[in-house]
Amino acid sequence: MRELKIGLIQMKVCDNKEQNLMKASQLVSKISIEKPDIVILPEMFSCPYASCNFPIYAEEEKGKSFNFLSNLAKTNNIYLVAGSIPEKEGNKIYNTSYVFNRQGEKIEKHRKMHLFDIDIKNKQKFKESDTLSAGNKVTVFDTEFGKIGLCICYDFRFPELSRLMVDKGAKAIIVPASFNLTTGPAHWHIMFKSRAIDNQVFTIGCSPSRDYNSSYISYGHSLIVSPFGEILEELNEEENLVTYTIDLNYVDKVREELPLLHHRRKDLYKSIEK
Repeated sequence: MRELKIGLIQMKVCDNKEQNLMKASQLVSKISIEKPDIVILPEMFSCPYASCNFPIYAEEEKGKSFNFLSNLAKTNNIYLVAGSIPEKEGNKIYNTSYVFNRQGEKIEKHRKMHLFDIDIKNKQKFKESDTLSAGNKVTVFDTEFGKIGLCICYDFRFPELSRLMVDKGAKAIIVPASFNLTTGPAHWHIMFKSRAIDNQVFTIGCSPSRDYNSSYISYGHSLIVSPFGEILEELNEEENLVTYTIDLNYVDKVREELPLLHHRRKDLYKSIEK
């Protein structure tokens, strides 16, 4: 079986962790009526996206939020890519996405590898490295449908990472992300289409909804893109949810008809594989 029903939850994030967790639970329960196989939450869905908040909201693995999310996956009989939350380990804090199977067991986690430190003149300034540490793992997890890659937001800007996930067998790449109103309109659609075409995979982005009262305003527009670069499903900027079924066999079809991965000239350029 290669058909995989995706559930995207584009939720509004407030400054109360408990309320955010409860909203996530309500929306996951609501979307589970449509019997998705895997449900995806946005980046930093339990925490307002600001560097000063990450230490305040951070929890260790197997803490309250972790256990809450584990139970959410088990109760709804879904794979859950739990967006991301601030994870504390020792004196370090990471932007971490946990993946749970249908039994509520953690099967993988990804720590954001590339920290979002930018200063766009007269528009946007943000520095994750003020409070966050970088992860160092290329993340691919197994399901009965096939292998799926996982990265977080700014990670997706680095094409080497997507290729490494594909070389590890990924047929789809999931990206909890929170692009802003500068980078979103300029790059969101182009990037998800480009990564899909270059790697012949499904690309799936899940964003928080737009909140003009927030200090960091997310772009929204959660979407699913085919290996041929077609936008198959897309939300607007408002809080919403949607399901869409993808067929991972289509990845094989596209790669067979246009075998660009096979045609790579590794003899002429240095491989990015370790």
